Amino acid sequence: MKYKLLTDESIVHEGVTLYRIQALKDFSNVKAGDKGGWIEKESNLSQYDNAWIYEKAMVYGNALIDDNAKVSGDARVYRDAEVYGTAEVYNDARVHGNAEVYGNSEVSRNTEIY
Repeated sequence: MKYKLLTDESIVHEGVTLYRIQALKDFSNVKAGDKGGWIEKESNLSQYDNAWIYEKAMVYGNALIDDNAKVSGDARVYRDAEVYGTAEVYNDARVHGNAEVYGNSEVSRNTEIY
């Protein structure tokens, strides 16, 4: 396992309880012990490869961050959305619904993909 849910660090966002993640080992630019962003459940973030959720970013619902994808800043990924490959979602971007962001894509600022 590369991360764990910190059940003692939670927030409620739009009626959903989200838990902060913490890295258990070094990978990519993440060091063991680093705290990441917020997820609803373990199935939101792959335990494999280098995918990571940083800072204040939130991932919830049935959304999945996989492969080497990164979500950071105040970004939100939710419902059934998927972010994978080496894609990045950051700043105030929103990815939701059945949207898929993948490959070398970048979604940023106030962009909304759904």
